[in-house]
Amino acid sequence: MTEARTIRVVLVEDNEVFRESLEVVLGLEPDIDVVGAVEGGHDGIALCARERPRVALVDYRLPDLDGVATTRAIRAASPATVVVALTAGADEPQLAALLEAGAATCLRKDLAVADIVAAIRKSAKA
Repeated sequence: MTEARTIRVVLVEDNEVFRESLEVVLGLEPDIDVVGAVEGGHDGIALCARERPRVALVDYRLPDLDGVATTRAIRAASPATVVVALTAGADEPQLAALLEAGAATCLRKDLAVADIVAAIRKSAKA
């Protein structure tokens, strides 16, 4: 694949095992390049501002900022970055808040990896 076709992705996820697993699995995809992975919202915002990824996967529950504040700040710091929110169990008002903050979509963490990859590809085309 050429560089122009590679989807640059940042992971913002506080669960180390899940974050590292996603990084490995996404790294196996020929058209996805994980350019950074961090555990907190502040670090995610800084990483997105520096790396300008096409997609940021952002957990709803983070140790320093919630996914809503993190999403809003990533969109402000890197407007071309599409945020895909990840959640283990956000309720309807929380999901609505994520979308209102600028998330393109909200995914449950228990989805198959193929579904997460498909959402990344779809969001990158948006």
